[in-house]
Amino acid sequence: MKTTPFTDVHIALGAKMHEFAGFNMPIEYTGIIDEHLTVCNGVGVFDVSHMGEFWVKGPKALEFIQGITSNDASVLPLGKAQYTCFPNETGGIVDDLLVYHYEPEKYLLVVNAGNIAKDWEWCVSHNSVGAELENSSDRTAQLAIQGPKATEVLQRLTSVDLSAIPYYSFTTGEFAGCKNVIISNTGYTGAGGFELYFYNEDGMKIWNAIFEAGKPEGIKPIGLGARDTLRLEMGFCLYGNDLDDTTSPIEAGLGWITKFAEGKDFTNRAYLEKQKTEGVTRKLCAFELSDKGVPRHGYEIADANDQIIGVVTSGTMSPVLKSGIGMGYVKPEFAKVGTEIFIKVRNRSLKATVVKTPFRK
Repeated sequence: MKTTPFTDVHIALGAKMHEFAGFNMPIEYTGIIDEHLTVCNGVGVFDVSHMGEFWVKGPKALEFIQGITSNDASVLPLGKAQYTCFPNETGGIVDDLLVYHYEPEKYLLVVNAGNIAKDWEWCVSHNSVGAELENSSDRTAQLAIQGPKATEVLQRLTSVDLSAIPYYSFTTGEFAGCKNVIISNTGYTGAGGFELYFYNEDGMKIWNAIFEAGKPEGIKPIGLGARDTLRLEMGFCLYGNDLDDTTSPIEAGLGWITKFAEGKDFTNRAYLEKQKTEGVTRKLCAFELSDKGVPRHGYEIADANDQIIGVVTSGTMSPVLKSGIGMGYVKPEFAKVGTEIFIKVRNRSLKATVVKTPFRK
C-alpha cells in the first residue's frame, strides 16, 4: 500500500487505518460523529495527500483544458479555482476535479486518488494539441484544514492575509516557514477553511506547526469517515458513488459545470447538449428519511406502489440532523423536492422525502 508523509503519525495517534485508493489512510481517530462535529464547530485537519496533482503548461494549456473538461476554463482568472469534470465518450464521467489557474499558461488539475492512473492516461491520450503535462502526484502532499476556526488558526502561521482570499480562490506563499505553499480557500466539508498543497519533504513541519497553533481551539486530526459524512450533509458528489463512468454530468445535477460556450468543443459535447435540451431518464436527488434507518449505497428506491424507481448512491446517518440522509438516481418525475419515496432496507420500505441540498444549513 502507498503511504503519505503523515502515515506514521496517523498510526502513532491510534487512527483506525484502512486501504483507500491504494493508500493506507486513517478512517477515524476518536469516532466519526465526534470528528464530524469538531469540523462543524471548531477545526479539524484531513490528510488528503492521496489526491492527484497534474500540471498543464505552455501556450496550448488552456486549449487542452477546454477540450477535455466540461466547465469553461477560458473565464477562469489567475488565482481562481473551478470545479469541473472530464466527460467520457459514452455519456459518463472519467472523473470530477478542480482546475487552478496558477500562472499565465500554467494550470493545476487536482483529481481523485482512486483515479490518478486512469485520469493521467486519459489526459495523455487526449493531448492532441501538445500541451506540456506533468504528473506531480507522488511529489505533492495536501492537508485540508476545515471548520469555522480554521482561518484563525492558520493565520498564525503565515503573513498572507487569509481573509483576503475569497472562496474558490488561492495564493502561493510562505506558510509555517515553508516556501511555495498553495493556500486554497476550498474544501469538501461545507464548514469553511483551506486546503494546502506543498512538497512532501515539508509535510511534517507543516503538520506540527498547525497542531501547535491550533491547541487553544482544540484542533483534531480527522479521518476519511467524517470527510464522507461532512460532504454528504452538503450534497457534494463522491466519484465512485454518485458519479462514475456511466453517469452524465446532466443526470448528476452538474449542468452548472457543463458549459456549452462558443468554440468550446469538449469531449462528448453534442450528446450532453442533447441531454440538456431533451431531458434525461434519471436524475440524482437528495433525500431525508422520516422513518428510522440508514440508507446505504446500492439500496433500491421505490415509489408508493413498491415499484423500483432508482438506487441509492450515498447514504449515512447525519450527525447534525440525526436522521438518515442520502442521494440516489431516480426517474426524473420523482426527483422533485417534496416527493415521497421509499428506501428498501432489507425487508422494509423506509419513507423518505426528496429535499434540496445542503442538508446542513
